[in-house]
Amino acid sequence: MPHANAIFQNCFYVANMLNGILYGVELVLYAVSTSIMLNNKDERNTRSYRLFLLLSTGLLLMITVYVAVQALFGEEMWIIHADYPGGSAAYQADHAAVWYETLGSVASVALNLISDGLLLYRCYVVWTDRRVLIFPLSLYLITFGEYLKPLVSDVIPHSNFFTGASQHVALSYATVVISLNFTLSSLICGRLLYHAHGVEHLLGRDVAQKYTGAVALIVEAALPYTLFGIAYVITLGLHSPTTILFMSLYVMFTCISPQLIIIRVVLGRSFSLENNSTSQLSSNVHFTTSISTSTPEEGVPDSGLGSVVSVEKKQRYRWSRSSGASGSSTVGVV
Repeated sequence: MPHANAIFQNCFYVANMLNGILYGVELVLYAVSTSIMLNNKDERNTRSYRLFLLLSTGLLLMITVYVAVQALFGEEMWIIHADYPGGSAAYQADHAAVWYETLGSVASVALNLISDGLLLYRCYVVWTDRRVLIFPLSLYLITFGEYLKPLVSDVIPHSNFFTGASQHVALSYATVVISLNFTLSSLICGRLLYHAHGVEHLLGRDVAQKYTGAVALIVEAALPYTLFGIAYVITLGLHSPTTILFMSLYVMFTCISPQLIIIRVVLGRSFSLENNSTSQLSSNVHFTTSISTSTPEEGVPDSGLGSVVSVEKKQRYRWSRSSGASGSSTVGVV
């Protein structure tokens, strides 16, 4: 339909513009995270930073391929072959399986593998329970087979990702992948909110906000990545001409959301395995008491029982597990 094609072409154009803007955001994020990691002086972080640097570089390379491919196809369709018989709709239908579009599909699949792998790791960090990962890990393994479907479909001559049998293949692939995204995001969000309740009750809202505030939830759970993925699957299933727009946003945040997580990790603001000890917090809270006549330092909560809480100069809270047989935990403010 001419009207549907007009909407598709406009969405494709807007998507390419947004790709350029978001690619610039990715370049800035990559530069910031790389600078922090390369200037790291702590040898304990060297190994993990090397891995994060490799992941960041891989994400940047894959998104560069995707953005370049989309821009090139738009140029071929709208400018170089502007007089193609049948117009832009016919050109798109006849050349959707061109070799560089297949390369773009490979790049987007690689992005999914890297991003979902990182989310699986972050889910483990938040839960520290391998049993929780059984279902999402099963989905992740299933996606390996699903990842091959769009790649095989793309190499079939005259196949079109947005119509016919190729669309059903794309919908099957996207549904499994987005289900994995949604599952991981829900698990991470739920766990962070659980921690927020316990930490806020014991140590105050300011301490809880660092790891469970709105920004932390959005970044740690990769919510933009998941939400745009859901929008993409819905529009694809409805055969909407706006699918191309949401697909582009989804692919861009497949890169940007993990990059934001990496930045929070290297800045020391992400939820870590050490913080996860609060999952054992109970009502049995013990404070270090002082027999001196000193007064509580400013900004440090009193136990309410006449005890004085001792603090370091930096007034940092350290949570540690009790070694008692009862399994209760001790919150030490030392």
